[in-house]
Amino acid sequence: MSGKPELKGRAARLARLLPPGGGRGQAARAPFVLLVVLLLGGGLIGLLVLNSALSEGSFQLDDLKQETKSLTDEEQALQRDIDAYSAPRALQRRARELGMVPGGDPAFLAPDGTVKGAPSAAPTGTTPLVLAPEALTAPPGGAATASPTPVGTRPPPAPSATPTAAVTPTQSPIPTPTPGR
Repeated sequence: MSGKPELKGRAARLARLLPPGGGRGQAARAPFVLLVVLLLGGGLIGLLVLNSALSEGSFQLDDLKQETKSLTDEEQALQRDIDAYSAPRALQRRARELGMVPGGDPAFLAPDGTVKGAPSAAPTGTTPLVLAPEALTAPPGGAATASPTPVGTRPPPAPSATPTAAVTPTQSPIPTPTPGR
C-alpha cells in the first residue's frame, strides 16, 4: 500500500480536478504577496496625495473667504457713502453749491394743447458763488495764473477795450463729479 489514503466519492472527484504536485502552490504565492504589497503601498501613496490636495484646497478656501470678507466690507463702506450722498439734505446742499434753485409750480400740457395748472417762475435770489472746475483742481502753489472766476460771469474788460453791449451769461455751470462714483 502507498502512504496516501485512498479517497472515495466526492473527495475523489475533487482530487481529480486539482493538479497533482504540491511545490507549484508555493511558487505562485510570491507574486501574489508582491501584488498585495504593491496595491497597499499604492493605496497609501494615493491617500497621501489626496490628503495634500485637500489641505491645499483648504488653504485656498481660507484665502478666498478672507478676500470675500474684505471686499464685502469695502462694498458696505461704499454703499454707506452712496446713501450719505443721496440723502435729501445732502442733495439739497450739493444743488445749492452748484447754483441750482428750487423750481416754481409746474404746468402741464394736455394732449389737446391746453395748459393745465398755473405755472410760476423759479424764485430769483442771490445765487451762490460757483467756481469753475479749473479753479477747484488748481494746485495751491499758484500754478494757475488766473484768479478763479465764477462760472457764468466774465472777467472785467481790460482798460483798453471798448465797452460793448451787456452780455448775459449763457453758460451753465459744469457739474463736478460726485465723490465715490
